Amino acid sequence: MAKTKEPTVIKKYANRRLYNTGTSTYVTLEDLAVMVKDEEDFIVFDAKTGEDITRSVLTQIIFEQENKGQNLLPIAFLRQLIRFYGDSLQNVVPSYLEFSMSALTKEQDKLREQMSQAFGTTALGAMEEQVKRNTEIFERAMRMFMPFGGAGDDADKAATKSGGESADDLDDLKKQLADMQKKIDALAGDKS
Repeated sequence: MAKTKEPTVIKKYANRRLYNTGTSTYVTLEDLAVMVKDEEDFIVFDAKTGEDITRSVLTQIIFEQENKGQNLLPIAFLRQLIRFYGDSLQNVVPSYLEFSMSALTKEQDKLREQMSQAFGTTALGAMEEQVKRNTEIFERAMRMFMPFGGAGDDADKAATKSGGESADDLDDLKKQLADMQKKIDALAGDKS
């Protein structure tokens, strides 16, 4: 399919069917995935309300690909991404991810060539290691903006160690803050 300047309009009907107005045919999520891979831009509208639902349809395509066993998104990344919903850095994450994906896309051919020259058939393993390292770097960078939040699991606790502080010290501080909050709540209750 040829890449066009104007995005193709896809309409999603109540019966969950997707209609490509460019080709006047019904399409599937798999067809839309092929369009994305072919760099054919499209916008999905709810046929009844006219609402732009492109984001949810693209997310649905990713969900379908992940369910087929084509696991691209590491669990640690998904968990970290979920943690950012409602966080003060929520507005920063999309720009960061878009920039990172754009940089990867620009360099992908060069990266593939270098990986195959350096590692041959083991390039995928090396790439997976690099992705893990990049994810860890991303998580550490995001923790700089929220030093006392999100340190729930062991990996997070280990990453919050800095300046001689241990994860136990941080836990103690959290407990002290919780105790102080209880005392404040009790005092506030006594005065009313």
